[in-house]
Amino acid sequence: MPVMNKIPAILGGSPAFPEGLPFNQPTLPEFDRLIDDVRRIFSTKNITNGEYVREFEKKAAEYLGVKHAVAVSSCTSGLMLTMKAMELEGEVIVPSFTFSATVQSLVWNSIKPVFADIDAESFNINAEHIEDMINEKTRAIVAVHVFGMPADIGALEKIARKYGLKLIFDAAHAFGSMYHGSHIGRFGDAEVFSLSPTKLLSTGEGGIVATNNDILAEKIRIGRDYANPGDYNCQFPGLNARMPEFNAILGLKNLETIEEKVINRNRLAGLYRSLLEQIPGITFQKEQPGSRSTYKDLSIMVSSDDFGLTRDELAASLDSENIRTKKYYFPPVHRQKFFTSLFGSKTSGLPVTEEISQNILSLPIFSHMTEDQVTRVCEAIAGIHENCRDMRGDHEDQLLPDLARVH
Repeated sequence: MPVMNKIPAILGGSPAFPEGLPFNQPTLPEFDRLIDDVRRIFSTKNITNGEYVREFEKKAAEYLGVKHAVAVSSCTSGLMLTMKAMELEGEVIVPSFTFSATVQSLVWNSIKPVFADIDAESFNINAEHIEDMINEKTRAIVAVHVFGMPADIGALEKIARKYGLKLIFDAAHAFGSMYHGSHIGRFGDAEVFSLSPTKLLSTGEGGIVATNNDILAEKIRIGRDYANPGDYNCQFPGLNARMPEFNAILGLKNLETIEEKVINRNRLAGLYRSLLEQIPGITFQKEQPGSRSTYKDLSIMVSSDDFGLTRDELAASLDSENIRTKKYYFPPVHRQKFFTSLFGSKTSGLPVTEEISQNILSLPIFSHMTEDQVTRVCEAIAGIHENCRDMRGDHEDQLLPDLARVH
């Protein structure tokens, strides 16, 4: 289905969204459905780590098909506790193309991150590059299901077994993703999910550590409460990473509609693809055979030679249309201040990471987004492409201030 071009707002046309289009919004249950449960926890005075948290953990584990789903305060705290519970040290191989928390959780545990490049099609860690990076100090691999697209789990598990390495998945985006018929959550030694407002399954703030390892699960349960097993004789440096009952109630209600949300996101992603693939210079993260993504984010690669504008110029032009976008992930972790201040800026050998991070743009998508909203975003992009020469010519003075303001 072709999209109709429009005159870009930056050239005097009407904004595609006078009312504004957010980058993301949580899809929430009706408030009335929460009232009875909230009233109950007020009556019991037990507002954290209680019966609703246990019920949420049970139902999340059933959905994922895993023995243990340990509720925590965030994905970041879940990653930190998982690494602490595993007693990891030395070096861990990890992608730089990820949210900073993936690597920050290593740094908090005094572990040295060693960056592997990513695959140009899936945007996930490239398993073929990992073996060359393994040495006597390597203790684990931390892979990421980027934007909800499952990583090459089979290849990663094979490498981990061969070298006796722990395998952790940052599954922040992937609650609802599938790999060869099984839900993400049951692979590797542990998979850690985010339940923040931008995720398909949200508890407001929170996370889940999924594992089939009984000992690991118990250590994380203790670790989320300062590593206090109940007698105040703390077993290791833990955290306050408990999940409040309020959050668990929201999670239980949202879990009821998780499949509906995943299906709708895939439908919207398909519409984005069908409307934008006809425009020169725009390509997508490639869907992996046998996998299902949650499409927590819908991201495009922008080739300035073919599209006519750079990624940053397209983002600024969409901002004039009141369409909010994000540059996930730019800069990549190895170029971020916290990392270079600790380890320097000598990291090399990441050409695909560099290329993708400099040209990727994430477009609006959320579970209750409409097809009309997707179509209007695509029409705005088509109009920007068709008028790119004018935008680079007489109106360059209008575009550049927007770039400075937005980016």
